[in-house]
Parts: sequence; C-alpha cells; structure tokens
Amino acid sequence: MLSRLRRSVLALTAGVLAKAITLFARLATAPRAIWAGVEPRARQRIYYANHTSNGDFVLIWTVLPPVLRANTRPVAALDYWLRSPLRAFIGRDVFNAVLIDRRPDHRTEDPVAQMAAALDGGASLILFPEGQRNSSDAPLLPFKSGLYHLARQRPGVDLVPVWISNLNHVMPKGEIIPVPLICTLTFGAALRLADDEPKDAFLARTAAALLALRAGDAA
Repeated sequence: MLSRLRRSVLALTAGVLAKAITLFARLATAPRAIWAGVEPRARQRIYYANHTSNGDFVLIWTVLPPVLRANTRPVAALDYWLRSPLRAFIGRDVFNAVLIDRRPDHRTEDPVAQMAAALDGGASLILFPEGQRNSSDAPLLPFKSGLYHLARQRPGVDLVPVWISNLNHVMPKGEIIPVPLICTLTFGAALRLADDEPKDAFLARTAAALLALRAGDAA
C-alpha cells in the first residue's frame, strides 16, 4: 500500500514539475515552432537537433503538442542527470529520458540498444547526433555514428531534423539566469536511411538537412 502511494505521489509530483518546466521555458524563451517539412502528427519519430545548450531537449519537448510530448523521450547523458537526486528525478520521472552513459569504460548497456528498446516500446525520441554541446564557431560538430546505427536497426522510423535558434544566447554556458529572447525551432522534412547507404554518406546527408533549416531560418 505504501509503495503504491509513494508511486502515486511521485507521479503527481512529476506531472506538476513537468508543467512548471514547460511554463518556465515558454516564459523565458517564447519558443516558436515552425513545422516547415512535417506536420505535428501522432506518429513515431526520431527528432534530431543541433546542440548548444543543456536546455535544448527541454525546448523541443515544450513545443511539441501535448499528445506528442507525452510519448516523446529525450536521449540524455546519464553522467549529467544522475549527479544528484533532484536531477535524477527530473531526468527519469519528469522527462522519462533514455539515459546514456557517455563513459565507455563504465557502460553496462549499449546506447543504440537502449534507444532501439525505447522505440520498440512505442516512444518517439529526441537526440543530438553531435554527442556534446557545441561551443565552437562551427554551426555543427561532426555527427557521431549512433544516429546511423539506430537508423539501420529501425529503418522504418522517420528522422526529423530540428534546428534550434537562439537558445545558446538565452542560456549561455555557465549562466544560471536566462536572458529572455525568442527561440525558434524549425522542423524539417522527414528522412530515412536509404538501402545500402554508407554511414558517411548518411551522416553527411542528415547533417546537411539540419544545416539547410539553419539557412532558411537566417533568411
């Protein structure tokens, strides 16, 4: 009985905190979603985006319609989100994140298998193929191979590029208080891995699709 009550309290707390986080994100960034290549439909997808801030997946999650948000799981760094009990609660219970250990020597699970299992469970995913925050002058860092291997294992799932503009200025690295600015998230046309497409060609194509959204946003 106590265990069931505890689970109910945790679920209620997670729901309240989720609403508070989305409200804060909307107040701080006034995010605007532009569905340039796809419609916000209830179908399984892998949303992949540029990565310049720890708030990136929160913003994508926030602008998704509630029916999509409820079934979309961010892929996030286990070593970051398990640093404290509060972060662990937010990562696991609020966002239901797929927590990936970025330290190969400490891993007990294969990251691609974790993501594939989440897809098999019916979830959509938010992931960042650069693998780390981009603090360089380049618009994108080279993509890691995880997106390719996931697309190979689950070729029937659409890959949707999402370009996030301005969030690195709203929440610069090392800052705690956000600077109010309007953020734009542009969702591009869905992609899939072509038959026998080489890894390098696929990663170049998916990166180019993301950069094309940046060019359109700048225009």
